[in-house]
Amino acid sequence: MPELPDVTVYVEALARRIAGRELERIRLKSPFLLRTAAPPLASAHGRRVLGVRRMGKRIVIELAPAAAGESALFLVLHLIIAGRLHWKETGALLSKRNDLAALDFEPGTLLVTEAGTKKRAALHLVAGTAGLRELERGGLEVLEVDRETFSERLRSAPHTLKRALCDPRLFSGIGNAYSDEILHRARLSPLQHVKNLDQDELARLFDATRAVLLEWTARLRAEAGDGFPEKVTAFRPGMAVHGRFRQPCPVCQAPIQRIVRAENEVNYCSRCQTGGRILKDRALSQLLKDDWPSSLDEL
Repeated sequence: MPELPDVTVYVEALARRIAGRELERIRLKSPFLLRTAAPPLASAHGRRVLGVRRMGKRIVIELAPAAAGESALFLVLHLIIAGRLHWKETGALLSKRNDLAALDFEPGTLLVTEAGTKKRAALHLVAGTAGLRELERGGLEVLEVDRETFSERLRSAPHTLKRALCDPRLFSGIGNAYSDEILHRARLSPLQHVKNLDQDELARLFDATRAVLLEWTARLRAEAGDGFPEKVTAFRPGMAVHGRFRQPCPVCQAPIQRIVRAENEVNYCSRCQTGGRILKDRALSQLLKDDWPSSLDEL
C-alpha cells in the first residue's frame, strides 16, 4: 500500500503537472472504483485544478467552483494496496486489464490501475470542505507534532505498537511497510503494548518515526526526480526488515523473522527488537505448539 512517503511523492509529481490546469474529463472503466453518486462525476469536468495534497494515504485533487457561490469539488483517491498511478500522453487508452480510470488533463492523462482481482481502490467526489472532512480519519500528522503530542496519541488506545502505528485514527499515512522500518529503527518489538513504554522508548519511537518517514520521502523524491514515480512498491531493496524474511539484518546480521496474520506480514529482527525471542503468530505457532522455537538460539 502506498504510504506517506510514496503518496507525498505522487502528490508532488501531480502538482507539477496539473496545478492550474483543467480537468477535461474522467473516463471510468471499472464502476467499482467510484464510491459516491452525488455530485455526479460529470460535474467535475471542465474545472480548473486549485491544488493537490495528501490526506492520510489518500490523494486529494481540489477543483475550482464552476460558478460564483458554488462549492469547490474534491476528487479523493485511495489506492489501498495494489492501486497505482501512471502519467501518460493525453487521451491514453484504457486498454489493459488492470486499468480502472483515466483522468484527462490539458497536459496529459492520469491512469489509475490496480493489480489483482480484488478491486479495493476507491475514488470519491465530494462537494465542499464539509464533504472532505467526512473522509478524514483523524490521525496525527507525525511530522507536524512534538514528542509530547505523539506520545499522548500513542497511549490513547489499548494497542500493540504495530497496530497503533498503522491505525489511521491515531496516525496519518503509516502502514505495514514503514511501521516495520520504524520499529526496527527504534529497536522495539511490534507486539509491545503502548502502555508499557518508558520515556526512553517513547523518545526512540518518536525519533525513529520522523527519521524513517523523512529519509524515505527524500529518497523516493530523488529517485523520481522530474519524472513521474512509476515504481511504487511496499518492498524496496533499501529497507531494513520489511519484506526481508530470512535475510540478514543490516545491523546485527541475524535472520529477519516474520509474523503472518491473514494478508499481513510483520517483519522484525529478533536480536535488535525482541531480545532474541521469536514471536508467535496465530497459525504456525499454534500448529507446532511445543515445537515452536522460543528464541533465536533454538531456531
